[in-house]
Amino acid sequence: MSQIKIFDTTLRDGEQSPGVNLNQLEKLEIAKQLERFGVDRMEAGFPASSKGDFQAVKAIADTIKHTSVTGLARTVQSDIDIAWEALKGADEPCLHIFLATSPIHMTYKLKKTPDDVIETAVNMVSYARKKFPQVEWSAEDASRSDWSFLAQIIERVIDAGATVINLPDTVGYTTPKEYGSMFQFIRSSVPNIDRVTLSCHCHNDLGMAVANSIAAVENGATQVEGTINGIGERAGNASLEEIAVALKVRSDYYPYATNLNLQEIKRTSDMVAKLTGMYIQANKAVVGRNAFAHESGIHQDGVLKHASTYEIITPELVGVNANTLFLGKHSGRHAFKDKIKELGINVSEENIKKAFDLFKQLTDHKKEVTDDDIFTIVTEVQTDTASVDKYQLKLFQLQYGSNNIPTAAVELITPTGKTVKTACTGQGSVEALYKTLDTLTEENTRLIDYQLNSVGGGKDALAESRVQLLVNGETVNGRGSAQDVMEASVQAYLNAVNRFIIQHQNSNKAEVVK
Repeated sequence: MSQIKIFDTTLRDGEQSPGVNLNQLEKLEIAKQLERFGVDRMEAGFPASSKGDFQAVKAIADTIKHTSVTGLARTVQSDIDIAWEALKGADEPCLHIFLATSPIHMTYKLKKTPDDVIETAVNMVSYARKKFPQVEWSAEDASRSDWSFLAQIIERVIDAGATVINLPDTVGYTTPKEYGSMFQFIRSSVPNIDRVTLSCHCHNDLGMAVANSIAAVENGATQVEGTINGIGERAGNASLEEIAVALKVRSDYYPYATNLNLQEIKRTSDMVAKLTGMYIQANKAVVGRNAFAHESGIHQDGVLKHASTYEIITPELVGVNANTLFLGKHSGRHAFKDKIKELGINVSEENIKKAFDLFKQLTDHKKEVTDDDIFTIVTEVQTDTASVDKYQLKLFQLQYGSNNIPTAAVELITPTGKTVKTACTGQGSVEALYKTLDTLTEENTRLIDYQLNSVGGGKDALAESRVQLLVNGETVNGRGSAQDVMEASVQAYLNAVNRFIIQHQNSNKAEVVK
């Protein structure tokens, strides 16, 4: 079977989803999980876009050892230089450089002639190859470009040193037949095309990103780019887990294989959903909670008689297993540590201690703790910047009922160590809580979005809350988890404010170093 490389851009294109704002620790945890998932290359970010992105890309490049790490750059020499500084510690540093090739982009965005575009692309690819052993060149908006011009510029950038050629459907405009035909044309029209990996990158504006990606593979693409859960700008990108499972389940029709460990799909999907705050709709293919649920009586009867009557994907294939209730209040640190190891998560001794303490607190309220609970606890500990001065919840109290005015009392420890407390009323319990927190925090905040989710099922399931706040004019996401939904809501609010504080503390430190 032909081998298809998987290029994951969750940390770059995926993070460009509106409302998503990952910090360095969160990006690093996702990168480690992508490595466990088995992606061939991960795009860690756009180093020249900000100091934070530069630091995150550098941390990932210096940490990840079994997956190639790449960063994005414009066809600008300074972008390439900054990317090299971020990526030079990687085992196989790669640069992803792009330039638009469609008439509409060249005329109205770049304001360049086709000859100017060719010259710029060739010069910058040639410059990048002096530093990077691997250079991917993308023809932005390839699906709306003139094919003859595409063939011409691709031949030139290959001669300049490009090792990967990517033909993206940047605005999700093309169809499977058109996209496949474009790859056929390029393969037959570019004389040196056999010297490079041919890659596809599809957006989902018309809902055809996965179908277009597979059409590209059928017509010669040997690398597929996409994101976990299909997140990304506008309607998102091609969903990598859907492509991987489609190639596996229909291997009788698609003679292609990947290096992905499909049993890591569920855990990877859950982590990305948790840390980005972009929860998955129930009917999402492969990873939605209804993907293996059967409501129809006829379907249920068939599945009970033989699963393959209505299930073409087994839950176990993608790592969906029945939650085995394995730990409780009498479980010790050794058993807890063994479970973390079994889950495949690398955790320092210090963080194991923190996670174990949280686990013990959970067992005071929850009799049986599941893998999902442990995964949530460890993820929270791994992405917590505990050493930074920030707001800490000391206590909160709520009074509400059908005949009462909801009232919240909160006591906080401020970043300077001062204890503050007050109480406020609201139309509902969440409003009362958030008005109280807004009064106690020095930052000017406004709630934009608020969501609640549960970890697993049952009346004692952990609650997850996700908020989006406007903090001093900047949009910041926050999340929190707790046994109680109101406590999770408080933690999510404080997490957002603390993230704002941490971002500005890091920016100030960077300025001092500079």
